[in-house]
Amino acid sequence: MQRIDHIRLMARYNSWMNERLYTAASTLPDEALSAERGAFFGSILGTLNHLVVADRIWLERYAEHPANFQALQVLAGLEKPTRLDQPMAADIRALTLLRRRLDECIEALATEMGEEHLDQPLSYRNMKDVPAQKHFFALLMHLFNHQTHHRGQATTLLSQAGVDVGVTDLLALIPDEL
Repeated sequence: MQRIDHIRLMARYNSWMNERLYTAASTLPDEALSAERGAFFGSILGTLNHLVVADRIWLERYAEHPANFQALQVLAGLEKPTRLDQPMAADIRALTLLRRRLDECIEALATEMGEEHLDQPLSYRNMKDVPAQKHFFALLMHLFNHQTHHRGQATTLLSQAGVDVGVTDLLALIPDEL
């Protein structure tokens, strides 16, 4: 599998998993979603919110890529977070809409980019304004790995709240080679 094909698979998986996660989370009342559960970002809603924040930050950085990806133009109308726990929506319903917009953006970016874009370095500043320059493909993999990490936490929190998310494995989307 080519790297670009893997990125596109990960973008589809990201959207698929987020849809499953948000559907499951939406079965709980707002109070249960906001209840402190001892997770890195407190609650189920806090954990899902953090993923929106982080994706928004990384997509903004990706917009600095020399390819000037058109898929990232949608970011211009979205709030820029200034901290990793900044609330991006008042409740799960509003967060779901924002999550879908970001997932559509990630899938469009994966469709737009080509193999030739992956080996370029990307310069950016982190949340503490420290400059960095890193391999673009590695940064894309970080985005997907970060999502998987925190979605795992969210599925655990949902399970503890009595909600089964169902199948979560990437394997479900990898096509058979028969």
